[in-house]
Amino acid sequence: MVEVFFKSLLIGYSGALMPGSLLTYTLEKSIKTGAKAGFLISIGHALLELVLVFLIFLGVGKYLGTSTAQLVIGIVGGGVLVFFGVSMVKDIYLGRVNIDFKKQSDGKYGNIVVGGAVISASNPYFIIWWAAVGLGLMMNAYNSFGLIGVILFYFGHILADFSWYIFISTLVSKTRNFINLKIYKIIIVFLGICLIGFGVNFLVASVKILLH
Repeated sequence: MVEVFFKSLLIGYSGALMPGSLLTYTLEKSIKTGAKAGFLISIGHALLELVLVFLIFLGVGKYLGTSTAQLVIGIVGGGVLVFFGVSMVKDIYLGRVNIDFKKQSDGKYGNIVVGGAVISASNPYFIIWWAAVGLGLMMNAYNSFGLIGVILFYFGHILADFSWYIFISTLVSKTRNFINLKIYKIIIVFLGICLIGFGVNFLVASVKILLH
């Protein structure tokens, strides 16, 4: 059970730490409203993901234990994990990862919680991740521990979002500065390598299913 939780937590960080619209929104709101912004944004993000978990679980839960589902989801999820992991490392190598602290959100979301959910839903990375990787992780958790495994997966995943965005929000609101870019890049490379490792593990498990 502990493995399910921490695997979900680690992979969750790989998504949370990548620069994107939600990070920009968090930076902007943290300057305006203080450290609470990260917590409120994470609530919106987590509520959206809870809905997705219910939909995925209720819609495909009875099929999660089949060999066909494990094979297809394992191959797709593993491929996506490897792709994102390689992309993260490649972006660091090519100098593409940077954070524009001055970039501002358009501020059209009056409610920070709703803003966190809406911006998350509009992110293509978010949709692709849940369609491929999230489903695969849920499948593994469900096959190992049933409903408890799915709960552990969910809480491990949202803990990554809450801890990262609260950290960023607190840091920005107190110092009006951001984490050292060099350290940030090292973290991204580490998580990218972890993603590749998990992806390969997905693919190997799928090959074993195919052979048997």
